[in-house]
Amino acid sequence: MEEKKKTHLFFSLIFTLLLLSFSAALDHQTLLLSPLPSAPTLPQPESFSATSDSSEPDPDSLSLQLHHLDALSSNQTPSQLFHLRLHRDSLRFTSLTSLASAAAASRTRPIRSSPGFSSSIVSGLSQGSGEYFTRIGVGTPPKYLYMVLDTGSDVVWLQCAPCKRCYAQTDPVFDPRKSTTSSPIPCSSPLCRKLDSAGCNSKKTCLYQVSYGDGSFTVGEFSTETLTFRRTKVPRVALGCGHDNEGLFVGAAGLLGLGRGKLSFPSQTGPRFKSKFSYCLVDRAASSKPSSVVFGDSAVSRTARFTPLVSNPKLDTFYYVELIGISVGGTRVPGITASLFKLDPAGNGGVIIDSGTSVTRLTRSAYNSLRNAFRAGTTTLKRAPEFSLFDTCFDLSGKTEVKVPTVVLHFQGADVSLPATNYLIPVDSGGTFCFAFAGTMGGLSIIGNIQQQGFRVVYDLAGSRVGFAPRGCA
Repeated sequence: MEEKKKTHLFFSLIFTLLLLSFSAALDHQTLLLSPLPSAPTLPQPESFSATSDSSEPDPDSLSLQLHHLDALSSNQTPSQLFHLRLHRDSLRFTSLTSLASAAAASRTRPIRSSPGFSSSIVSGLSQGSGEYFTRIGVGTPPKYLYMVLDTGSDVVWLQCAPCKRCYAQTDPVFDPRKSTTSSPIPCSSPLCRKLDSAGCNSKKTCLYQVSYGDGSFTVGEFSTETLTFRRTKVPRVALGCGHDNEGLFVGAAGLLGLGRGKLSFPSQTGPRFKSKFSYCLVDRAASSKPSSVVFGDSAVSRTARFTPLVSNPKLDTFYYVELIGISVGGTRVPGITASLFKLDPAGNGGVIIDSGTSVTRLTRSAYNSLRNAFRAGTTTLKRAPEFSLFDTCFDLSGKTEVKVPTVVLHFQGADVSLPATNYLIPVDSGGTFCFAFAGTMGGLSIIGNIQQQGFRVVYDLAGSRVGFAPRGCA
């Protein structure tokens, strides 16, 4: 019996030493431990609509600050804010996957869901609709409103008076009757025919409807209007003026759709802004710089590495890319191959880049392989219980920094090496940090905004490519 114990101890020791030597052989980087961030301060509304810069704005370029949704919840603790973010993230993920599934199952393209916004990015329309919003002037004279930026939807829309049913928003509801540039779109217009769900009223003007995966929807008139970004005016933008808006929308007045579809803001303004935009989302725990969005040629960073966009014939909104592998500690993870992420001809599977999803989701087998490789490289760190959707967590209380294996996402033509803060994140106020990826039983994988932090993510619709520039928020 004693001999068996010694043998067992011997093999346990050998196994532990092998794990430690494996971990030591991996490429590591240092993670400086930061607590959960508090709610950011929202600038005064007036500071959104004016600028001290006396120079003439470039008519072919826009640059705007972005603000995170947490700025609208200043009375919440850091832990409460994080729980709210995970709740929104779950709703967002469900909305996008249900939309993709419906598209794959249908012979025609479905009614689209609409989540996000861009300018001085602030997180808005809280329930699954995107994490960042900005302030935009609508109409003439311009009325400044919070709008959510969203790469997962196309139609630009906002609440309009008179309201049949409107949710509570921060600013007064926009009244198109008081704007000299509001113009209804005729039913016979090509713009009206581009809508997935269009109607016609007794005046022969176009009606729109946008439905979301969580059951929320907005219905109203489809018209053209002038939008003002700081002092740059963009005339004749087709947008929905919603008189009946029901569901889980909160705070912001509407959405600026940044998807790939024909009615998104980048597509509509293609001739002026070259169908290009980019954003950089800061890690609020590590930086006081604002997040930002840029439209036009200046959106393209010289240091960006590009991967081609992949087309889904069933759904033209999402930004599909080709993920071909992942490395942990400088070594390709066995079992993670391009075949796991293929978009098939029916529109199933694939990988999308999304600004409104926080946590990256990978198909279950790919996630399991990634997680196991990361665990093997962190055997010296004290494990902690699972937390929410995270199954790999660590107790790092009392520490100021730790060494963690590197993580690299390999896209077709572009290797994206993640900073440690983009994959090991604080989840409570007690020093618990978790591996910020999750598995999904569905076919769609989503690269979320936690993994995008600090990169300037470039969307070049004209060149049909997406780029990543590290340290792009300067």
